Amino acid sequence: MAKTSNIPVTLIEQSAYAETDFDSLGFGDAFSDHMLLCDWADGEWKSPRIVPRKPLKVDPAALGLHYGQSVFEGLKAYRGTGDNRIRLFRPDRNAQRLAASCNRLCIPAPDPAQLVDWIRSLVAVEAKWIPAQFGEALYIRPMIFATEGHLAVRPANRYTLVMVAAPVGQYFAQYGRPLRVKAEDRYTRAASGGTGAAKTAGNYGATLKPMFEAASEGFDQILWLDGDEHAYAEEAGQMNIFFRIGDEVITPELSGTILPGVTRDSVLSLLKQWGIKATARRISMAELRKAAESEGLLEIFGAGTAAVVVPVDSIQYQDFDIRACPPSANSLSQRLFQSLLGIQHGQVDDTNNWIQFVDIE
Repeated sequence: MAKTSNIPVTLIEQSAYAETDFDSLGFGDAFSDHMLLCDWADGEWKSPRIVPRKPLKVDPAALGLHYGQSVFEGLKAYRGTGDNRIRLFRPDRNAQRLAASCNRLCIPAPDPAQLVDWIRSLVAVEAKWIPAQFGEALYIRPMIFATEGHLAVRPANRYTLVMVAAPVGQYFAQYGRPLRVKAEDRYTRAASGGTGAAKTAGNYGATLKPMFEAASEGFDQILWLDGDEHAYAEEAGQMNIFFRIGDEVITPELSGTILPGVTRDSVLSLLKQWGIKATARRISMAELRKAAESEGLLEIFGAGTAAVVVPVDSIQYQDFDIRACPPSANSLSQRLFQSLLGIQHGQVDDTNNWIQFVDIE
C-alpha cells in the first residue's frame, strides 16, 4: 500500500493499460485502473482512499437509486505537449459547482479545496493513462449519491463519493463537420425553480428520449428551449450555446435553468480579453431567425468540458432551418478551440491562472 497526499492507495495487481487502444479513443469507452472512494456518515466526509476500480456494493433500497439524490462533475487532466507536465483546467470551479449541486439536492458537500486535493491524488496515481495527443485527455468523473437504504422520501443519512477516470478523445471527432441541431419545442429540460443549474442525474435522464428521437431524425444534438414558452434558447445537449451576430457574441443568461459551464465562463473571459463584445442575455428563436435571414448570424457554436468548442451549422426550429454563415478558416469558434486546448496542453500562456499542475513523484 502506497500513499498520495495522505490518502491510502491500494494498487491494482494487473493493469488494463496494455489492452487499451489509445489510437482510437472514444469518449467513456475505456477506464483507468483505479477509483477514489469516500464516505459521508455521522456528519462528516471520511476515509478517502484510492482502490482498484470495481463494481460497488449498493443497498437495493438506496435513496440515491429511488429518488435521484445524485450529483456529479466532469473535468479533464491534460498532458503538456512540450514539457509532459500534467495539467488540470480550473478544477476549483468544478469543485465549487459540485458543492452548489449538492446544496440543491440536500447532499452534504465536500469542501471544494479538499475535493480538488482528491482529484489531484487520483490523477497522480493514474498519470500514465493521460493521452499525449493534442485534444485528448483523462476525463475525471466525481459522483456523489445517497447510499442509505430507506423508502421514505427524505434526504439520506449516508452518502458515497466515487471518482473514476477515463482516457478520452475529442467528443465530436467522429462527425468531422459542424453539427446539425434540433430546437426541442415539445419536451422541457428544466423549468424555473427546478434543478436546471445543478449537475444532477435526473436532469440527464429526462433528456434521453428527446435526444434519441432527434438522433433518429438525423440531428447531432438538441437545443433546449425555455420551459415556459419554448421560444428562447437555453443550452445545447451537454454544452452551453453561443451565437455570433454581427460584432457581438451572445449566450443565454444564467437564469437558474442553465448549467453554469466552466468552459462557458472561460469563453466569455477570452472574448472580453480579445476585445470582442460578449453578452449574456435571453435570446429568442425569432431573433435568431431574423439574424439568419439577414445574413447577420455569423456563427453558432457550443462550449463544454467534453466538446471544448464545436461549431454548429444549423438549428431546425419548427419548419425553419436557422443557419449560420458558412464557416471560415479564421472562425471565432476555431480560435477559441485552439486557444483553450493550447492553454490546457501548455502551448499558450495561461495568463488567467486557470491551470493547476499535478507533479508526479
